[in-house]
Amino acid sequence: MEMIQIVGLGLVATVLILVIKEQKPIFAFLIAASTGILIFLYIVGKIGGIIEVLEQLAESSGIQMIYLKTILKIIGIAYIAEFGAQIVRDAGQESIASKIELAGKVLIMVLAIPIISIIIETVLKLLPT
Repeated sequence: MEMIQIVGLGLVATVLILVIKEQKPIFAFLIAASTGILIFLYIVGKIGGIIEVLEQLAESSGIQMIYLKTILKIIGIAYIAEFGAQIVRDAGQESIASKIELAGKVLIMVLAIPIISIIIETVLKLLPT
């Protein structure tokens, strides 16, 4: 049912954009951006439930919470960078969208360094000396 509402909102916004785009392109962009933000805000509430389940799984398996939080931050950066880049692409600014994606990738690498270090240390401990 929720997906039907999201698709319905998207379809209504698309029709409005197609009607308005010829006469007022800025309003068409504002409708597109607003629709994207509304959908994003709608799904943010759902993400909270997913995070709770992942935290419970991490606790029961003995995984340190710092790793789970880092992975969740990485996933968040990826989604936000993609969302922002898509909005900027809708405005016709491909070069800025590419820069947003690049910044997201760099920030993901920065956050991933501690996890990569732990993996390398673990592998080195397993190797015979």
